[in-house]
Amino acid sequence: MRTIFVHILLLAFLTLSSCMDKPEQKTAPLPMKKKAVVYQVFTRLFGNTNTTNKPWGTIEKNGVGKFADFAPKALSEIKELGVTHIWYTGVPHHAVIQDYSDYGISNDDPDVVKGRAGSPYAVKDYYNVNPDLALDPARRLEEFKELIERTHRAGLKVIIDIVPNHVARGYEGRTNPEGIEDFGAADDTSKEYDIHNNFYYIPGEAFKVPEWQDGYLPLGGNKNTLADSKFEENPAKWTGNGSRLAQPHFNDWYETVKINYGVRPDGTKDFEELPEQYRQKDYREHYKFWKDKELPDSWHKFKDITQYWLSFGVDGFRFDMAEMVPVEFWSYLNSNIKMTNPDAFLLAEVYNPGLYRDYIQKGKMDYLYDKVELYDSIKHIMKGYGWTDHIPVVQRGMADIEHHMLHFLENHDEQRIASPDFVGNAQLGKPAMVVSATISTSPTMIYFGQEVGEPGAEDAGFGKPTRTSIFDYIGVPHHQRWLNNKKYDGGQLSEEEKKLRDFYKRLLNFTINSEALMGQYQEIHFYNKDNTEGYDHRVLSYVRWSNNEKIIVLTNFDEYKSYSFELKIPEDIIAKWQLKSGTYSLTEQLYHEINANMVVNNGQGKILLDLAPLQSYIFKVDE
Repeated sequence: MRTIFVHILLLAFLTLSSCMDKPEQKTAPLPMKKKAVVYQVFTRLFGNTNTTNKPWGTIEKNGVGKFADFAPKALSEIKELGVTHIWYTGVPHHAVIQDYSDYGISNDDPDVVKGRAGSPYAVKDYYNVNPDLALDPARRLEEFKELIERTHRAGLKVIIDIVPNHVARGYEGRTNPEGIEDFGAADDTSKEYDIHNNFYYIPGEAFKVPEWQDGYLPLGGNKNTLADSKFEENPAKWTGNGSRLAQPHFNDWYETVKINYGVRPDGTKDFEELPEQYRQKDYREHYKFWKDKELPDSWHKFKDITQYWLSFGVDGFRFDMAEMVPVEFWSYLNSNIKMTNPDAFLLAEVYNPGLYRDYIQKGKMDYLYDKVELYDSIKHIMKGYGWTDHIPVVQRGMADIEHHMLHFLENHDEQRIASPDFVGNAQLGKPAMVVSATISTSPTMIYFGQEVGEPGAEDAGFGKPTRTSIFDYIGVPHHQRWLNNKKYDGGQLSEEEKKLRDFYKRLLNFTINSEALMGQYQEIHFYNKDNTEGYDHRVLSYVRWSNNEKIIVLTNFDEYKSYSFELKIPEDIIAKWQLKSGTYSLTEQLYHEINANMVVNNGQGKILLDLAPLQSYIFKVDE
């Protein structure tokens, strides 16, 4: 009953929205530059050509990719896909099971590591990189430096992860630069909390490994001398997700410990809050604000970490679970980053829409995931029960921050489009991708393998099907067919997979070169629902424009239904575009296979169109 009631309310709201006089929908004016496209790649999986895919398989059995696999040819192909930035996921040295003791690296305990390859979000040493990724682990930092240089030569920017909320339970900074003290080294462990402690403690209690559930055993039950349901930590620390139990639950983030940013256990803050007027101030003013303040030690530690990687040549960061860290810290950290590199690309994972403006305006984030609003809405439409009516409503609600809301359909946390638990068919992602990539001025992100329909079907061990595992050594079959034994030419792809990648290439390259997509937006969906026979909630339409380019976007989310109708361009848009009565040619921008005409009469535009299942048009108005 609750679901039915919610749907009735939503339909009532949407109907009211369609009938109301809609205000002009504008995006904030931006410096004219091309749209950004981020290619997220799971670094250890990209170059792995091994197809064994044994659950819980070792690095020797299942293989692993290396920094070196991002050869000039690979980077050139990624660039030509229409990409501007690469997010190399899993670069900082996180806990792994592989024995690297010959290189001065301590072995990690499987009782506090998820998977055999380990989670990239349980960082063990922030001043080094994952030894799995190096041809020679002794040269792992040099090999990453060489990758940064190759990436820059290819004309691409480099993003890596920073995970400020938590670190690996076995954190051990063996390669800290001179003068950098390790996390927790100076903590007073007799206290649950102190402003300068890096961790929270449970005095008088030792850590206990969780009770395993549902038949789970570390490493799938394979033998390891450290897999004994014991891990030495006394006193116990709070767990990364905030659990204050000395023995966290199996579903807690038990492999990590939470960082203390000066927030007391009762939730009050041990630092000055940022005044409200700083929402409107730039990063320079934020930097000045914090200059003379006494700040928690953890703030300085993460500032030093990001400055280190900026000096290494990294161009930006993706911040994990940013909303679990106080917004004032982000003001401090991001203003310091921008003082070093004003063009640094700062992307954060924030899921609470009520906090979006705080983290953008006060926290000085460049971009946040648009997960709860746009992604969830589009996913429902793709699955068949959502209405396109909801998308213009979402965009209207985001109008003041739309540029800051990064769009995606896949990432390492989400189900693959081609997974049966999502829609089971990569083709259903095409209309969604057109909308995701063209509806706003914000960056677009795709996840490696998305462009060839990767379904994430492997049982990798800790990682299960629907998502490509981030915890295990595994091969990625559809992507491996594009990899083609490191020829990076798609030589093993099926014709359907080649066509899908060609679609992504056409779309993304259009977006990074379109002036209109950095300009104005206005939906024409509700106008056409009210005035166009045959137009319904499985179709979506809107316009984008700049001084020199006018674009009409129309897409069909339905897998089976074709449409024939006369699309209407409302009078107010024709007036804004200063079009006189007459016939205007429309050039389709993706495939250039269909051209149409728009007839302007009595101030309204009309376009007679046929729209096949899952088809999208991006028309440019020729004047």
